[in-house]
Amino acid sequence: MMEKNGIIKKVSGPLVIAEGMRDANMYDVVRVSDIGLVGEIIEMHGGDASIQVYEETSGLGPGGKVVSTMEPLSAELGPGLIKSIYDGIQRPLDAIMEKAGTRLERGVNVPALKRDIKWDFNATSELGKVSGGDILGTVQETEVVCHKIMVPPNWDGELIELKSGSYTVEETIGKIKLENGEIKELKLMQKWPVRVGRPYKKKLSPDMPLVTGQRVIDTLFPIAKGGVGTVPGPFGSGKTVVQHQLAKWADADIVIYIGCGERGNEMTDVLNEFPEIKDPKTGKTLMERTVLIANTSDMPVAAREASIYTGITIAEYFRDMGYSVVLLADSTSRWAEALREMSGRLEEMPGEEGYPAYLGSRLAGFYERAGRVVSIGNEDRVGALSVVGAVSPQGGDISEPVSQATLRIVKVFWGLDSQLAYRRHFPAINWLKSYSLYVDSMGKWYEDEISPDWIPQRARIMALLQEEAELEEMVKLVGMDALVATDRLKLEIARSIREDYLHQDAFHEVDTYASLNKQCVMARLILKFYDLTKAALSDGMNINKLASLPVRERIGRIKYIPEDKLQKEYDDILENITREIDDLRREAAENA
Repeated sequence: MMEKNGIIKKVSGPLVIAEGMRDANMYDVVRVSDIGLVGEIIEMHGGDASIQVYEETSGLGPGGKVVSTMEPLSAELGPGLIKSIYDGIQRPLDAIMEKAGTRLERGVNVPALKRDIKWDFNATSELGKVSGGDILGTVQETEVVCHKIMVPPNWDGELIELKSGSYTVEETIGKIKLENGEIKELKLMQKWPVRVGRPYKKKLSPDMPLVTGQRVIDTLFPIAKGGVGTVPGPFGSGKTVVQHQLAKWADADIVIYIGCGERGNEMTDVLNEFPEIKDPKTGKTLMERTVLIANTSDMPVAAREASIYTGITIAEYFRDMGYSVVLLADSTSRWAEALREMSGRLEEMPGEEGYPAYLGSRLAGFYERAGRVVSIGNEDRVGALSVVGAVSPQGGDISEPVSQATLRIVKVFWGLDSQLAYRRHFPAINWLKSYSLYVDSMGKWYEDEISPDWIPQRARIMALLQEEAELEEMVKLVGMDALVATDRLKLEIARSIREDYLHQDAFHEVDTYASLNKQCVMARLILKFYDLTKAALSDGMNINKLASLPVRERIGRIKYIPEDKLQKEYDDILENITREIDDLRREAAENA
């Protein structure tokens, strides 16, 4: 490895300026001072390099040495990623603790992938011409993840040697002769610069949903596989619970969870909870298909900036294998604070609220790495990378720059509402403020795979919720009694949609997840009740008696009915609705 030495000229928090670095390059990783702190060159002015240091810089001063590794900040990609817990620059926290003890020292240098574990490699590729992205063989990484060993993206040539066996990530599994005649050794591990997106053949249109099992998301504001969404909301409105639910239930093979600048206790909850959660798809723990990146608010602020790039590079690697990956970043507001801190130290011209003028382009560069793509390589593997970023605006004010820049980029907005959270309505996603721009492109999928009713039912539910908001304004002015019976019925049905359908208990064993089929049946039942009571109302029935039919309680409880008993319960409830309305009709006829 080539190295280039320089001298510290100035230290300003996480920013170190070094002179004598003329031969170094932008984004090179450097080691700062005798302690060997990890940093990255973010600006060059002649021979002076501005370095973003990813560890605490207290005690550093002018005259200390700086050594450039002449390599960009890169992620190590190979077997051993799954079940790992990393910091923002992909150092495994367990290995750091083994080396440094519970009092974490600065400058600890540990590899991202363990070098002493032997993995059983099963070679599947034939000798001969290969190109970047071709699968050489497989390693069973965990019980649920089959890790596909691929040719590094920028290598094309002839595979001249490959053998199955038990290897560490550094041992040679085969050799490839590149088109320029150079012979390269293939290993289970490859490296990739985190700030550069991994290549793919083509991006596919977002025409199928990422099923999450959360009714308010799947029915009203769905996200596509390979789509991008954001969850902004004030403190206590349930951002973290929404992200945990997505991690548990989203239709994905791999979950990458980035705790970017969040409080340490929240990350501790994740670390304690994920190994205990039983994965509904596999019956194993959720950690068997999860990578965690923990970069909490008390860790050095600059490392937040690197953490989301590290996470998305790992996510792209699994996407290239043909897997569906969900990346959850909690939260991009803390990441933007790191940008603001470094921008201020660099004395750049500030933008709105002190954030750098390039905040929007940096956010866009991150989110645009999502997508459902055809991977490079001879096989046409389709992989998807869906990204959901939480935003934590102060006081829930989404007019601030990070929220606004995010909303200009993402296609799904799940706006959390503190008022709903105070009323114990969870998920506290406000149905009047939120939106999804994927609905139209996914309509055909819903029609073909679930039901032709899906899109019309969604439109009716949204219309009823909109009308409820307008009618409630009127009720505040003139009172409930001034409303006509049909409007009062709309309010009752909208209440049923809110309380019986959109409200979902994350901790109930049945209600925590609702399949698309169950969602369709539940919505159909509520709308059927509306149609039958509306017809009865037009026949002169009493609105109060219709609103207090005993069957409404059973409609509210259908969300707790297991999937295998759902259709029978639906048929029984429908029969009950008809019978109870007929009984009311008879009673009205007898009293007439």
